[in-house]
Amino acid sequence: MHIISLALGGCIKGQKVEYGLTEDTGGHIAYILGEMRALSQHPAITTAEVVTRLFDDPALGAAYAKPREILPCGTILTRIDSGNRRYLAKEALAADREAFVEAFVAELQRRPRLPDVIHAHFADAADVACKVRERLGIPYIYTAHSLAIDKLDAVDGLDEIALRSRIAEEDRAIRCADAVVGSSRDECERQLLRYPGASPSRIHRLRPGVQSAEPAIDRQPARELVAPFLREPEKPIILAIARPVQKKNLCALVQAYAGNEALQDAANLVVLAGLRNGLTAGEDEQRAVLAELVDTIDRHNLYGKVAYPPRHTQAQVQSLYALAKESGGVFVNPALTEPYGLTLVEAASHGLPVVATQNGGPKDIVAELEHGTLVDPRDTAAIGTAIADLLADREAWIAASRNGRNNVRSMSWGNYANGIVALAQEILAPLAQKPARGQPNELLVCDIDNTLTGCQQGAQRFCNYLTRQDKVGFCVATGRSLIEARRILREWNLPSPRVLITSVGSEIYWHTHDSITLDEDYARAIAQDWQPEHIDEVLNGMPGIVHQTTVEQRRWKRSYFTNSPDAAERVKSRLAEAGLPARVIHSHGRLLDVLPTNAGKGAAVRHVARKMRVPPERIVAVGDSGNDLDMLKQSRNAVLVNNYDADLTSIAKAPNVYVARRSHAGGAMEGHILHTRRRKAAVIRETRERTTA
Repeated sequence: MHIISLALGGCIKGQKVEYGLTEDTGGHIAYILGEMRALSQHPAITTAEVVTRLFDDPALGAAYAKPREILPCGTILTRIDSGNRRYLAKEALAADREAFVEAFVAELQRRPRLPDVIHAHFADAADVACKVRERLGIPYIYTAHSLAIDKLDAVDGLDEIALRSRIAEEDRAIRCADAVVGSSRDECERQLLRYPGASPSRIHRLRPGVQSAEPAIDRQPARELVAPFLREPEKPIILAIARPVQKKNLCALVQAYAGNEALQDAANLVVLAGLRNGLTAGEDEQRAVLAELVDTIDRHNLYGKVAYPPRHTQAQVQSLYALAKESGGVFVNPALTEPYGLTLVEAASHGLPVVATQNGGPKDIVAELEHGTLVDPRDTAAIGTAIADLLADREAWIAASRNGRNNVRSMSWGNYANGIVALAQEILAPLAQKPARGQPNELLVCDIDNTLTGCQQGAQRFCNYLTRQDKVGFCVATGRSLIEARRILREWNLPSPRVLITSVGSEIYWHTHDSITLDEDYARAIAQDWQPEHIDEVLNGMPGIVHQTTVEQRRWKRSYFTNSPDAAERVKSRLAEAGLPARVIHSHGRLLDVLPTNAGKGAAVRHVARKMRVPPERIVAVGDSGNDLDMLKQSRNAVLVNNYDADLTSIAKAPNVYVARRSHAGGAMEGHILHTRRRKAAVIRETRERTTA
């Protein structure tokens, strides 16, 4: 397979990328190079190629005028000459786009074989990819990286007309793409879904990777970089790395530092705000942000405490992460909104705790890596306090450092490449070549987390087993959303289910050959008497429960955290007193979900079975935790994997329940085999009894 990664803006090259050289030379380039490095090593990929715009600007360097470059990993870097050899910032690229399309199409037509898939980065590249698809039939995947719809809300004083034009272009990119890729849950389940053209069935979450930090990184380059600025360089380092654009909110970080004398006494601040040749060079926004940054340092007399080097290399950046960690420092991302936040993942790989904006992708990163604190980026006092608290609390700092180093291992470019390849193969497989799914005569319904996941070997055996069961309809029933369920299944290389019961049985999605559709009949059935806004009002501020994040609040589900063992009963009582019918489900000792009375995994399984015309005796349900309880109670053939939670101890000895000897997916397979044998044995016994009679 030949995959092209297409990006029009910024300065892309293979070696010694100068991040921050221009406003558009940012994290998306690290993303593209990491992606293509991994794809070039993937067994399914014959050619990994980056395509960008050729320009010749002596101030930026001669490398960008080379039509072709072979990167050390084997990736090809192709630069397309549109006829305009000036470097163009993002806003100016639109005028050159048609010429770029013509030159790109001509380049592709000269080749003996067309690429299989184009991966377009940003909406301008997606527009090019869409036009190429119209001309040459090449499908495309779209990754937005940064969405204007959130920027419009978060950043004051921007050109609203230009932003609304960009939002319309992003909507076209989302609507037309064969698949849309996002990095964070917030991006996939909130930001992208704000666009009219978005459909959850075409949105896929692939977590970008990060190169593991070398344990013996030389700290000396970092010391030399910041030494000219700092009077007491031995202090802990508060580190920020971002392009000098308004939405990155770097000046607020300097103001937070300036407004907290204890923080100034405790640590130095180091800000890498791109690459600059003085304060009057560069693009308008870049100059304005840098001028404000220096003005803030000057007004608060922070010299000797704040380092803001004009230039740096990637080696110095890696050295600085390591030095900040060694010093007991903190990494800070104060952006007004951040679609993802790759620097937070890089900080984790170095064991450097973080303080990050609560707006956007960092909510997911910090929740998954457990390596820091979220703050309101408009509250400078809160930013300063969060940093000071993390620096002062050594136990919290050590825990965050350890968590980051350990948990970041699950984020790899190899996993990301597997996801891109799987998406590409799904897009490319002609409908006629996809195996037809016959009518199943039985259902195997499994929870995902800790039921199918937890053991890679068991998951692989389970997958191999299911490929031989052509009459088994495989379904999943999970507390996760549709997008998250598909991500986990993909990352664990588990089979594609016919049906996805998601959000604790409040949503059902049918997976056909070419689409995933919400079961509207089920939705109408459970929506009766469901009053989520009133439930929010009644439970808001109730002691012992805390709202989960926005993306966990679904159309037919409200979700909370709790450490209180009696929380479920208290919530039931309060809702009953308010006359609000609902089901309350407590699981994993800390998760509490409120659903419509007619919803739940058990109800969803019954609905699916009726539609598939599968009788109850031919349904096997497998789970491990409290949110599987109703599904398992109602199943004649229930299976508990051996690693089941204490939530399910009460039913472990029930006559309809088999407790597997194996854990995770191996236990699911074991339970299905046993129930299948029992059912066949019962049929044989009944046949013999009838014959004898």
